[in-house]
Amino acid sequence: MREDELGRLKVIQEAIAKRISQRDAATAIMRSERQIRRMVKRVREEGEKGIIHRGRGKPSARKIPDRKKERVLRLYREQYGDFGPTLATEKLRERDGIDISEETLRQWLIKEGLWQRKRKYKKHRQHRERKACFGEMIQLDGSHHDWLEGRGPKMVLMGYIDDATNAYFGRFYRYEGIFPAMDSFKRYIRSRGIPQAVYLDKHSTYKSPKKPETAWDVEERENGRFVSQFQMAMKDLAVDVIHANSPQAKGRIERSFLTLQDRLVKEMRLAGIQTEEQANRFLPEFFLRHNKRFEFLAAEPADLHRPIPKDLDLDAILCIRTQRRICNDWTIQYDGQRYQILSSIQARSVQVRETLQGKIVLTDAQGKRLSFKPIRVAVRRNPPVALMRKPSMPRQPHQGERSRTVPTADHPWKGTWKTSRQLYSLSLPTQ
Repeated sequence: MREDELGRLKVIQEAIAKRISQRDAATAIMRSERQIRRMVKRVREEGEKGIIHRGRGKPSARKIPDRKKERVLRLYREQYGDFGPTLATEKLRERDGIDISEETLRQWLIKEGLWQRKRKYKKHRQHRERKACFGEMIQLDGSHHDWLEGRGPKMVLMGYIDDATNAYFGRFYRYEGIFPAMDSFKRYIRSRGIPQAVYLDKHSTYKSPKKPETAWDVEERENGRFVSQFQMAMKDLAVDVIHANSPQAKGRIERSFLTLQDRLVKEMRLAGIQTEEQANRFLPEFFLRHNKRFEFLAAEPADLHRPIPKDLDLDAILCIRTQRRICNDWTIQYDGQRYQILSSIQARSVQVRETLQGKIVLTDAQGKRLSFKPIRVAVRRNPPVALMRKPSMPRQPHQGERSRTVPTADHPWKGTWKTSRQLYSLSLPTQ
């Protein structure tokens, strides 16, 4: 008998002894006079236990059968062991035809010790309203995670989320850098159009870390600061670049990664995906279902994505740009290769643009393309003795000379774009 039932029993006993009226007893325990008469009758016939509710200890008419509960828990242990209750109920409904509520499954898992409540403590942040229109601003970031759970290579998801609608777009790459950023952005604008602004962090890919007194002259200046290759491309596309001062500022894309690291990983596991190519083929279908579930309606119906102009050469904009000084013989050197300039220009330097496909384009200060041809590099018939030395016979430093370690040819520190280009080329066959 509970404490509240003990209190009601005391009032009913007083009413039976006629020390209070049944109307006063009804007011005291907030019950109707009809219910008080029922209680008085049961207590007189059954004694004190007559105050206990008749349904106590009996199974509910809406109780889920034990066989169904055992089957759900068995499927959870075998297939959905690390799924959350929400995602597990969706998969049970889609794959196994079992319809069950999220809260019921959550309570079962907690009772069996298969799930634990996770309390989240958040710091106070200033709220920023969503943008009103689709395409007004997108958030961009890369997520480093073991997406294939050891079944394949480590990958980075370059994710795009619309600030107004939560519409998602993404693609897998081997690393987060300038080539994946430009390639994924080109795929985004070909799919939806050119957005008004892009919101991202201060990764060196998106914001140049160089200072004016230490940066190379090949970097462009904007308001007295050096800009990155990505910023130069966005400027040509008339897309505003906004840098966030903290991860919480672009929390929409950060929270979406937490969802994808839970849902997308398990969806690819169920689909048996083991390679980067298979994962990229799986993403459009997954994001179609994902956006249908999590997308919002924008406050305004307008779509601010701009169509790509027909005369706009995306390959000439989304590329790597560097400046090269023209030698006296009208040649330049880029990435270990010499090029002969055939056009006549009155300039001391040219801009070299390397497209995502590895094509080289030379332009002048006004952006006009120049004609050129590569020069075949002569190979020495008798190389110097230093080049003929075997690796097993390293040169010994002289007395008093400091020994130094020479990095290998494929070391990330050697070259500016060489290592990134090699990593990016691994993703080219998946286009």
